[in-house]
Amino acid sequence: MFNFLKMIFPKKIIGIDIGTSSIKIVELSRWGKTQTLENYGEIKSSVISSEPLLDGKTTNNVALNNLLAAAIKEILSRARIKTKAVIFSIPDFSTFYTSFDIPPMPEKEVANAIYYNASQYITLPISEVTLDWRLIPNAASLNNASMKVFIVAIPNQVIEDYKAIAKNAGLELYALEAEVFGITKALVKTSRKTICLVDMGIQSSTVSIINQGLLKRSYSFNFNGDQLTKILSSELKISYSEAEEIKSKEGLDSTRPEVTKILYPLIEAIITEVKNISDEFFQSERKQVEEVYLTGGTANMPGLKEYFAKGIQKQVSVPNCFSDFSYPAGLKETVNEMSGRFSAAVGVALDGLEI
Repeated sequence: MFNFLKMIFPKKIIGIDIGTSSIKIVELSRWGKTQTLENYGEIKSSVISSEPLLDGKTTNNVALNNLLAAAIKEILSRARIKTKAVIFSIPDFSTFYTSFDIPPMPEKEVANAIYYNASQYITLPISEVTLDWRLIPNAASLNNASMKVFIVAIPNQVIEDYKAIAKNAGLELYALEAEVFGITKALVKTSRKTICLVDMGIQSSTVSIINQGLLKRSYSFNFNGDQLTKILSSELKISYSEAEEIKSKEGLDSTRPEVTKILYPLIEAIITEVKNISDEFFQSERKQVEEVYLTGGTANMPGLKEYFAKGIQKQVSVPNCFSDFSYPAGLKETVNEMSGRFSAAVGVALDGLEI
């Protein structure tokens, strides 16, 4: 049925990313083809807790869920966000993902085949997780030989935690989406290139390969921005806050040899990881990575993009997840600065605008 109200009022939705170091919230709207950043808010974990907000280990923690809900309510109140429909981004360290092939079959049989095969790869009992998946077209499938499936498994208890947080924050849970899907939607957009997306988070990093707009590979490993800060703090014998300022203000462009001597080997480690993943993708798919996207809280570290490009010998960019949105001109500098941190929240909210 034609809904006249949709012609008068823009559709609005909230995207929330509860990370290790902060909670990020965006309110987005769409009216026709125009997408608008209506509002946003962020609160650092240090303001509400002496411990990381999420670490992938603790679930079914009523006290933590209540604390997170209270923090979200505070952000919504201060930002004057009235929208209730929300989509949460589920962090990579709370999910498990893999890919495998299944034989060609009628669409109605795909779900059963995926559940049957997924049990061979997931360490938790299949009854204790909820699966999300994407069918990936490949050369083999075009020849009617097989279909490749990329799946994400989210523990049911994690889902229950997010339901509790939404309810206690007075929000209407619209959906949950794995972080890797959200970031891909926010940054890759309509690009048809083969892209290596490097998400350098506070707790872990994720390297994903996207080809023709489709997620083909995704790997998480223990490299993170917090690690850089802690090592700087330890080696230079300075406080954590001082080390964090050096990392964010000077980074690889620092004129102090003692700083670059520490940072360069650490960044080399992730460059090596990206090279290995890109090479493996080429060996299996015969497709070269054409461009590297950096995102996450560490992506804007001075000198990182340039050093990455030199080390990997490919074009490297730090895409802006807000580039397709309208917002007041006076916010441009702020929006550019926060883009790397907000890509997951923006990406999951985009899903809600498209439905």
